[in-house]
Amino acid sequence: MLELGFTLSSEEHPPTALLDNARRAEELGFDFVSISDHFHPWVQAQGHSPFVWSVLGAVGQVTRNVKVCVGVTCPIVRAHPALIAQAAATTALLTDGRFVLGLGTGEALNEHVLGHRWPTPEVRVAMLEEAVDVIRRLWTGETVDFAGRFYKVENARIFDLPDTDPPIVISGFGQTAAELAARVGDGYWGHAPDREVIDAYQRAGGSPPLFAQLNVCWAPDVESARRTVLEIWPNGAIPGQLAQDLPTWTHFEQAAQLVDEDRATKSVPCGPDIAGPVVETVREYRKAGYDHLYFHQIGPDQDGFFRYWQSELRAALDDAG
Repeated sequence: MLELGFTLSSEEHPPTALLDNARRAEELGFDFVSISDHFHPWVQAQGHSPFVWSVLGAVGQVTRNVKVCVGVTCPIVRAHPALIAQAAATTALLTDGRFVLGLGTGEALNEHVLGHRWPTPEVRVAMLEEAVDVIRRLWTGETVDFAGRFYKVENARIFDLPDTDPPIVISGFGQTAAELAARVGDGYWGHAPDREVIDAYQRAGGSPPLFAQLNVCWAPDVESARRTVLEIWPNGAIPGQLAQDLPTWTHFEQAAQLVDEDRATKSVPCGPDIAGPVVETVREYRKAGYDHLYFHQIGPDQDGFFRYWQSELRAALDDAG
């Protein structure tokens, strides 16, 4: 069964607006909301970056039924996995069991801020695997002593735990990440309708849920939508390893100078009538195996997207699942 969600884009909106968007998404029938975890925005035009765990606790209080996800947080450098274990357990309690913990290997943009060396991709994957082990040990409610390759925990016990552990959904690019998700996670957070990656995940024993975000920009006209994407979300067109290794928003802005409007909007439906291309994209992801898809409305006009969802897009998607 296909579940449809909405992105709480913490790079683009202040915390109070994120709460309003979460409340509105629930009112309009979205199955879940997913919030990003950043210390910095990618570019200054986005303009925001509130502390995700404060926002998640508040989202739990202003909603009642919608599933609440962090998509995704990084438990390997900026935050020790023991702290993530405690934060996720508290969030699960504040959301009455509606919480999903998305984990990934992060980006230098956020994770270098404490002055630690930014590890290679292979090391980050190994760190993530050990971090998941630490989190699951702490969720047993037992006192944990742990000395691993990357992390140490001494006399740690989490006293406030939910009755059921939150699902851990592992994010990543490529087959190695998909296989890790199958091995240590409860789901996969992907980034493209790549059937080979999903096949690798399933061969390794992975099962649903499979999450992915779809970028859109609803606007009264195509031209303003395309301008908005180029101004607010040029990072979406920055290719390859750069997105993981650039350390500051100023570096992203320099890289974004190479992005023109056509490249920025290549895979982003833009304008007042986006139902057709959105439905087509949803069908591609469904064919690849995804069952949790959520929409990131780029730019400030969240209300415009919500109106379009209510009047046209929701109905258009009824036959896409």
